[in-house]
Amino acid sequence: MFQQNLSPVGDSLALSALCATIPLITLFVLLGGLRLRAWVAGLISLGVSLVVAIVLFAMPVGQALLAATEGAAFGFFPILWIVINAIWVYNLTVASGHFDVLRRSFEKVSPDQRIQAMIIAFCFGALLEALAGFGTPVAITVVMLMALGFRPIKAAAVALIANTAPVAFGALATPIVTLAAVSSGASDDPRLNVETLGAMVGRQTPILAVIVPLVLVFVVDGRRGVRQTWLPALVCGAAFGFAQFVAANYISVPLADIVAALVAAAAVVLLLRVWTPSEVLTADRVLAEEEELEHAAASPASGRRQPHGVSTSVTSSTGRAATSGSGSGDGAPVHDSRGEVVKAYAPYGVIIAIFSIVNIPAIKEYFAEEPFTFAFAWPGLEVLNTAGEPVATTTFGFNWLPAAGTLMILAGLITMLILKVSPGEALRTYGRTYVELKSAIITVMAVLALAYVMNLSGQTASLGAWLAGTGAAFALLSPILGWLGVAVTGSDTSANALFGALQVQTAAQAGLDPVLMAAANTSGGVLGKMVSPQNLAIAAAAVGMAGREGDIFRKVIGWSLGLLVLMCILVGLQSTAVLSWMVP
Repeated sequence: MFQQNLSPVGDSLALSALCATIPLITLFVLLGGLRLRAWVAGLISLGVSLVVAIVLFAMPVGQALLAATEGAAFGFFPILWIVINAIWVYNLTVASGHFDVLRRSFEKVSPDQRIQAMIIAFCFGALLEALAGFGTPVAITVVMLMALGFRPIKAAAVALIANTAPVAFGALATPIVTLAAVSSGASDDPRLNVETLGAMVGRQTPILAVIVPLVLVFVVDGRRGVRQTWLPALVCGAAFGFAQFVAANYISVPLADIVAALVAAAAVVLLLRVWTPSEVLTADRVLAEEEELEHAAASPASGRRQPHGVSTSVTSSTGRAATSGSGSGDGAPVHDSRGEVVKAYAPYGVIIAIFSIVNIPAIKEYFAEEPFTFAFAWPGLEVLNTAGEPVATTTFGFNWLPAAGTLMILAGLITMLILKVSPGEALRTYGRTYVELKSAIITVMAVLALAYVMNLSGQTASLGAWLAGTGAAFALLSPILGWLGVAVTGSDTSANALFGALQVQTAAQAGLDPVLMAAANTSGGVLGKMVSPQNLAIAAAAVGMAGREGDIFRKVIGWSLGLLVLMCILVGLQSTAVLSWMVP
């Protein structure tokens, strides 16, 4: 039995909170500074968190180790369970050759990589986030981008940055459902329900949605990308943000991302019928420019470099590249039949259908009971909070059938039939998927073990309580709590379970609106997703860069922190008379 103490170091909350940051600082320094492999950084940081828990927070050795085992188990199920099986479904499309059909279909919308980043990473990624979440959008879209000619590190950065605004409503709004459950138990405010909290989040994250596509085109093509494709980027972001706001406030919170993703994709496709960029950034052109830069660097006196605005690929009168990468090996274009295109999209249609059916309230409630779902106390783990009450996270939920990963297996079995993949090939593909993700599996399990040790030992709560002591200024800091929670756990749902009640309690003490503070935890958390070690590991594994997670981390950390500052300012203004009218 262990009871948490938030001020164990020198009986000082500030000093204890400072010590609680040691595992986090270790993790980020090892990743971003020393460029260690993510699985190595995760295991070392886990060891540091155990030392801090045992030595500084007085957690018994046995309890600390049990906390780590529960976290590792949670890392595999449900998080890795869905990622592995989602990538398996993708690998089935590769094995059958239909992924190439899907790629050519996207190329027909536009061969421009900046447009492809919007449609695939932002719109299609948002749809995957709405249905599954937990790293699935990054795992799938990053490989799709690479197949279209994106460089690995750029594909990873684009996929991670795009996976922001949709996260709050991911997995049919699971983060907000969790937030409502934990926050309503900490306050008697009747507004702390899914509808009102979803509406409040729907008045914060849509603002991010307007900005993110602009960030994506900058990452893909720098200032030239923004200058030439700002119109579709704004159309995409504004359409997504508006649809997400409308759906979250007036239609359905769980369906917010589905509606927003489809509306944004439709808006971009319609725009492309009447507008094309002044230059088309094809994969061939990017390759030519990179080779030119390398040649210029190797031979600085070899001559004047071609002007940056001149295309190195021949384009037709429609603005499409003559060599878009969609041809056959001998250069002849490939024309896919309507049936083959339908088959290529079929796996994702199957996923949408399965998740939509299982999330019908009556069916969802049915599968939430035994024998489909079990909840049990983690053996031997007994932790009390500061009030002497059992900590909820010591109970492990095992929803073996309705789990998103299990549904992905069902989708994979149906995909096998549609794409005519033999059972033997499907089984071999499944085995290869585990081998491909071995580093990511270790990383995710280590990081979740670290998160559970920090949570159950009181390290995370100590850090949160110290931030909460800032009073009215807490409105500016509130999103940071969510960011920290997601950066450590990789899940907005987990961050809400961790800090949701604390946000509401602090709001009551500081005279702030509890709905605003609870929603800020979710909205701030979405910006921690791109720097979460487990997401970095998934992205790196998917692009064949396992061990170089630090390179990807440095590519996205600036955007994560910059957008977090914007969210802090927005929430701060919403807590004052300036924007208080936005709070429902």
